[in-house]
Amino acid sequence: MKPLLRLAAVVSLLGGLASAQAQEVLPGLWELSSDSMQVNGQQLPPVQELLGQLEGLPAEQRQMLEEAMAGKGIQAGGQGLRVCLSEAQVKAQELPLQDAQSGCTQEITERSERLWKFRFRCPDAEGEGETRFVSEREFVTRIDSRFSAAGQAGNSRMQTHARWLGADCGELAPRS
Repeated sequence: MKPLLRLAAVVSLLGGLASAQAQEVLPGLWELSSDSMQVNGQQLPPVQELLGQLEGLPAEQRQMLEEAMAGKGIQAGGQGLRVCLSEAQVKAQELPLQDAQSGCTQEITERSERLWKFRFRCPDAEGEGETRFVSEREFVTRIDSRFSAAGQAGNSRMQTHARWLGADCGELAPRS
């Protein structure tokens, strides 16, 4: 898989993982990192390394990818990707994948105080996963998916660690 396509696929998948927020997490800025990502059985480099490839892109391509990420409420930073969760999103205790714009739907299949299991279906991907809540400032999500990107079908498996950075999201708007 070409580096830019691989990076776009990872960003898309991690954007969905950010949505798997907990019953008791804090609203604000969250950072998602992953050292365990596989696409079609091939281990990918850590997210931080993939995001480092942004710097090597021509300015126009980099800007286009950064704008696409910002449009999904995601930005590169620190050890991975950053997302903002609003107080309303946290209180709703839902996976904000389901909206008319994305064409995604989801179902929480099991919910306890420390574990959520879910399924999702989007126009170009479907899968299942689980989120384990370590504390109000930390959670770990595992997701298995089947997808189609740039006309290529595939599957992925990833585990992501999310940690709360603070209440202030700065210029990053919450994912809608």
